[in-house]
Amino acid sequence: MKQFVTLEDLNDVNLAIKETLALKKLYLKEKKSLIETKKNLGMIFFNPSLRTRLSTQKAAQNLGVKTMIMNFTNEAWALEFENGTKMSGLRSEHIKEAAAVISEYCDIIAIRAFASLNDKEKDESEIVIKSFIKYSKVPIINMESATAHPLQALADAITIFENKTKEKPKILLTWAPHPKALPQAVPNSFTKIMKHMNVEFIIAQPEGFELNPKISENIKLYYNQKNAFKDVDFVYAKNWSSYKNYGQISNGNDDWIINKEKMNLTNNAKFMHCLPIRRNIIASDEVLDNKNSLVIKQAENRIYSAQYVIKKLINNE
Repeated sequence: MKQFVTLEDLNDVNLAIKETLALKKLYLKEKKSLIETKKNLGMIFFNPSLRTRLSTQKAAQNLGVKTMIMNFTNEAWALEFENGTKMSGLRSEHIKEAAAVISEYCDIIAIRAFASLNDKEKDESEIVIKSFIKYSKVPIINMESATAHPLQALADAITIFENKTKEKPKILLTWAPHPKALPQAVPNSFTKIMKHMNVEFIIAQPEGFELNPKISENIKLYYNQKNAFKDVDFVYAKNWSSYKNYGQISNGNDDWIINKEKMNLTNNAKFMHCLPIRRNIIASDEVLDNKNSLVIKQAENRIYSAQYVIKKLINNE
């Protein structure tokens, strides 16, 4: 593997899930660094992070990899990404030099850069992460970009694999309310990885909040949320802003909150969310505090999805 920017960088998704679980089992048994290396991982953040930052650091430590971290929001020169620009404004460093310099210091570079949700075409061009790919000479890891969050998707997949009680579980991805506009990166990648797994997968969302049709193609869509909950084995709640009316948030769909009444319609379903989660807006306390909530297990598995990817890149596997 040369880079991990989208799930398409995995040769075989189901094999990756099994290998990630095997690596997790090995580390939990050995409780020590799995390989000896002098490699450095540079972690570059253009947006806030808790789980992604700490889990990726922990994954690197598990592999004996040192980490270097920089928040470009307040610790670095403002970057210019456009070519041919006369840099007379606030942006004082070009990505050409910045990416080249960072790749001199680091053996792998991990990037976190969210969507603006103002310009669909620009967001979908993935200018930040693609510029790092273009101008650096080391592998790139996507720690969430404008349109994708493959590390989260891999962690979600292994969480489902560990907790399923039947060979082909029914999985619901449901839109849920949120006061701010959120990107489609997590639901995009979750939908993509579900297409590779042996599951029955459905999506529920209000009218106008369908994902990119290229991503949700051939997926059964529900606009009545309660109908979608019937007999499912896993409920994955996530907000995303409108793709059709790009970046638009919803008004008047607060009743899409995940509560005990809806969970009672399921087949004793496990509840999932990538975190952070706004309690009693996206899901009620009684759902999050229930024994069927997997949100902490998902967060733990972020260590092992990152660990798998870093190991693959170190070994050029």
